[in-house]
Amino acid sequence: MHCTHLIAADTWYVGASDRRLAKFENLFPIPRGVSYNSYLIVDEKTALLDTADASVSAQYLENTAYALNGRGLDYLIINHMEPDHAATIAEVLLRWPEVQIVCNAKTVPMLKNYFPAAAEKIDAALLVKEGDVLSLGSHELTFVMAPMVHWPEVMLTFDKTTNVLFSADAFGTFGALDGNIFADEVDFARDWLDDARRYYANIVGKYGAQVQAVLKKAAGLPIQVIAPLHGPIWRQDLAWFLGKYDLWSRWQPEDQGVVVLYGSMYGNTASAASALAGLLADRGVQKIAVHDLSVVDTSEAVAECFRASTIVLAAPTYNGGLYLPMNALLEDLKALSLQNRTFALIENGSWAPMSGKLMAERVGELKNCTLLDTRVTLRGALSPAQDADLAVLADAVVAAVKG
Repeated sequence: MHCTHLIAADTWYVGASDRRLAKFENLFPIPRGVSYNSYLIVDEKTALLDTADASVSAQYLENTAYALNGRGLDYLIINHMEPDHAATIAEVLLRWPEVQIVCNAKTVPMLKNYFPAAAEKIDAALLVKEGDVLSLGSHELTFVMAPMVHWPEVMLTFDKTTNVLFSADAFGTFGALDGNIFADEVDFARDWLDDARRYYANIVGKYGAQVQAVLKKAAGLPIQVIAPLHGPIWRQDLAWFLGKYDLWSRWQPEDQGVVVLYGSMYGNTASAASALAGLLADRGVQKIAVHDLSVVDTSEAVAECFRASTIVLAAPTYNGGLYLPMNALLEDLKALSLQNRTFALIENGSWAPMSGKLMAERVGELKNCTLLDTRVTLRGALSPAQDADLAVLADAVVAAVKG
C-alpha cells in the first residue's frame, strides 16, 4: 500500500518511517523512530531527490512507483550519500535503468565505493556545481553546495518554480512521521523541538561554521518550503526554525537558564545537585533542568548543553579519574566544539577528590567558555557545614545566568 503526499506543485513526498530502529547510527536512542524523506518531482522530466534507508526500501519503492504513475524516471538527484539516504540507490537503478544520476564531483568516489557494480552508470552521471540549473520542464532546479553539513559531498537542491529547498540533513529531526508530515500540522515546539535540537547537536553540531555558510546562502533564496531528509517539512514559520539553527550553529544558548548534569554512585553527589537546584529556584532562576548522566543518554545531555547558557557539572572521582558518564559527556562536548557557555563544578571524593581538577581541565579545552572560580568539594555526603559553600556557588551561578 502506497503512502505519498503532495507537498508542492508536481512534488511528492515518497519517503517512509522506521519505528523499530532503536538507535540512529547505532548510537543515539530514537524512541519515536525516524523518517527517511525522499521527494519526487513529476514534470516533463521526472526527478527523484535522494533515496531511503534499506529498512524501509519496500515501502519507499512502492511509494515512488505509485507517484510516477507509470512514468519513467529521468533523474536521480543525490544530495547526500550517507547510507540512510543512499542505500536504495542500487534498487532504483535496477527498477528504472534509464535514469541518469545527478550529483557533484565529490559524490562520485563515494558512489563507486558503495555501488561498484554501477560504475558505468556512475561514470555517466550529470555532474553539477554551485549555481548550475537543471530544467525538468516547468520546474527549474538549482544546486547549492553545502560541504561538511555534515559530509563533504552534501549539496542542497532548490526548485525555483515552487521555492522548495530540498535541504539534505540540514533542518532535520529525529522522530517518525505519524501521518502529518508538515511542521505546522503538529505542535513542533512542544513535541519535536527537543528531538530537533538533539539531532542538530549530535549529528551536525561540530560543523557550525559550515551551517552558517549555508544559512547565508539560504538567505538569498526565496524559500517557501524546506524539505529535509528527516522529520517534518516546513511551509510556515520558517524564520522561527531558521533562527534556532542560527543560534545552534553559532553555539549561542537558546535559554538563559541552568542545566545541572551529575553522576552519582550512591546518591551523595545527586543530593548535592538537587540541593543546588533548589537554591537556584529560591533565587528566582526559572529555567532549571537536572539530569542524572547514568540515566539520560549522552546525546540528551549534549543537547541540553546546546540549549542552556549555564552548565553545572557534578561528579565523583572514580579510580583516581573522572566518573565515566561525565567523562563521556565532556569528550562529546569537545568533539562537538561547544562554545560560549559558563560552567560551575561540584566534585566528590571520599579521600582524594580529583574529579573537579579533571572536569576543569576538560572545560578549559572548550572555546570561549567560562569556569566559575567557586567550586564545592564533597568528601562523601554534603555536610551541614557546607551549606554556606553551596549557597556561595548558587549566588555565582545566578550572577552568571543574569549576565
